[in-house]
Amino acid sequence: MLRKAFMLVSGNAFGSALLLLRNLIIARLISPEDYGIASTFAVAMSIVEMLSYFGLNQMIVVDKDGDDEEVQKAMQGFQVLRGVTSSALLFAIAHPYARFLGIDHIAWAYQVIAFIPLVNGLQHFDMHRMKRHLKYTPWIVTQAVPPLISVLSVWPLALYYGDYRIMLISLFVQAGSMVILSHLMAERRYRLTLDFALIRRATVFGWPLLLNGVLLFGVFNGERLIVGRELGMSQLAVFSMAITLTLTPTLVLAGACQSLFLPQLSTARDRDESFRWLAVAATEAGLAIGVLLVLGMVLLGGPMVYLLLGPKYAAILEILVPMAVVQAVRVTKTGGSTVALSKERSGNAAAANLFRVLSLPISWYAVTHSGDVMTVMYIAMVAEVLGYVVSLRLAARRTGMLLGPLFLPSVLSALACAAAVLDAYYYPPQTGLLAHLDWSRWVVAALCLAALASMSALRGYLWRHFFR
Repeated sequence: MLRKAFMLVSGNAFGSALLLLRNLIIARLISPEDYGIASTFAVAMSIVEMLSYFGLNQMIVVDKDGDDEEVQKAMQGFQVLRGVTSSALLFAIAHPYARFLGIDHIAWAYQVIAFIPLVNGLQHFDMHRMKRHLKYTPWIVTQAVPPLISVLSVWPLALYYGDYRIMLISLFVQAGSMVILSHLMAERRYRLTLDFALIRRATVFGWPLLLNGVLLFGVFNGERLIVGRELGMSQLAVFSMAITLTLTPTLVLAGACQSLFLPQLSTARDRDESFRWLAVAATEAGLAIGVLLVLGMVLLGGPMVYLLLGPKYAAILEILVPMAVVQAVRVTKTGGSTVALSKERSGNAAAANLFRVLSLPISWYAVTHSGDVMTVMYIAMVAEVLGYVVSLRLAARRTGMLLGPLFLPSVLSALACAAAVLDAYYYPPQTGLLAHLDWSRWVVAALCLAALASMSALRGYLWRHFFR
């Protein structure tokens, strides 16, 4: 189990670190305004993903017939159909999207990007199916190698282009590499079929995930669109880079935790005592990820930004810690969603994300009337806290998960985040490693360590599986 966990974390982390490296290299090579435009490419793809996501990669893991070859063929056929639909949709919205952001001359780039979902639709599902048997190597390879190829493509692309087109082409390189590797790593032959009975079943399973995809678009990209439209591409570049630096580690670790806990929770779902213990451990894992992110950004965020980006993005220092707190609270919701998903209750995540999406009009109003990005982040924090509470309540009601053991870790984590926000308000991160290492920073560190120490179920899980 230790080896599998290490593979999950290291493989996923390697791929995400390479994507982060690619973004950092491109940010260094081009102007902030061009990087702001480049960041809108990911937003455009997310628009389509949110409207066509049915969680087929998760369904093949948790469905009782997911190992059946005929079911896999039907899922792959549905995936191709989804890719075609997504590409057509993205092509259709290219001009309105560019017009909304005030960059009409870039519409052609969004039309080119429209072919990426079509490429992604051709992936082989064996890499997901093999997770049922705790075989993670194919999935890890398809997550780690394409970003490496994408990074390597940046250098020759930079010789020909000096703007956002570097990002545009590297996205195609990454998508094509992933699809090719998914076929090379597969055990079964690639087959397609359209099974309308399975499409109906997948739709029943996936419509809450589809709804959650719409909500996740708001969570990950809503504020970006607001900042880009109201404050311009240069401000969007700073805001997007702050998101990238804080979101990447949480996505890596949250994805690894879900891949690790979801099969075990699914196996234990008919054994109440084991399931409840694993459910608390999975939820505490989400809390731990958030706490570690906040602690890292408070102590090392300033030097990290200067080292990676130089003085061109110094404005990030003012919003880095609050952004980290937003992402920390967001990632805490993944535990409850994973627990609910293991019993095929896929609506938990959507309900938890609803508050963040409902807060977007308030954020838009705040930006248009004050021009202050910090207000947007404070609003997002409140929305994410409400989402976390709802996520726990729904998981407890739908799966029988116990909430008592989570009270103290949740309270201590909340105190650590609040202390971090106050510390950053009075003493923003500096570029020096020991700059402004005042007493309040030590209070934040102490609260973070206390929160981690209170997570008894996670500590027991780690001891049983990795250290005994």
